[in-house]
Amino acid sequence: MNSKLSYLWPPILIAALFLGAWQLLVVVQDLKPFLLPAPSLIASEFSNGATLMWGAAFYTGTTAFLGLLFGTIAGLFMALLAQRFITVNKLVTPLAAGLATVPIIALTPILNNMFNITSRTPRVLVTAIIVLFPIFVNVMRGLIQVNPLQVELMRSLNAAPRTTLRILRIPNAIPFFFTGLKIAAPLAVIAALVAEYFGGPQEGLGSRIASAAANTAYGRAWAYVLAAIITGLIFYLAIIAIERLVTPRSAQLHVKA
Repeated sequence: MNSKLSYLWPPILIAALFLGAWQLLVVVQDLKPFLLPAPSLIASEFSNGATLMWGAAFYTGTTAFLGLLFGTIAGLFMALLAQRFITVNKLVTPLAAGLATVPIIALTPILNNMFNITSRTPRVLVTAIIVLFPIFVNVMRGLIQVNPLQVELMRSLNAAPRTTLRILRIPNAIPFFFTGLKIAAPLAVIAALVAEYFGGPQEGLGSRIASAAANTAYGRAWAYVLAAIITGLIFYLAIIAIERLVTPRSAQLHVKA
């Protein structure tokens, strides 16, 4: 219990000091909400509109989850192919890197024109594209960077490539996979939120932030930003929880060491 408290109190203290300094700055400088709303105003708006906040967060979170799911599946599939076939590696790696450099603000309007703008399909696709690259790169690294002695042992036993993949490469890639997921999960929320700025259903956090800011309800806009931050943290903490369940305890201690 004491170790947990010693782990938790530093970020809590820093957060309290930061929010206190923020509140003091707004009060002393008499800053208007359109410049910088006070934390107290944001908390009040969040509390008063909690139902709307969580409804919008659920919609954006669902979009982010679908994009994370499809992007992860695509990244895993591409990594497995690239590891097995050199030609595929040479073709897929530049493609994945190129997709990662495409800006969301350029990609979303194009996909909105290709698909029904009233659906969430364009947003899910944008999120999946953003997620694909960190998953692909990390899993590919885990599949390739195995102990050469272990690879030679598998060859000496005349093991088939499929057997080597199952026994050696995939277990080695699991920590790399979760590293990629911990990067991709918050990115999925960000991508889904940004994609909501460019038309489509007005039910998500991005749409609500834009609408509140346009109506000069800056405290409410920041409250929706707070809901987005909480959503991203939930995604990140969920991945950490899954990693602790899936990854053997010995592997976790090895990584920490």
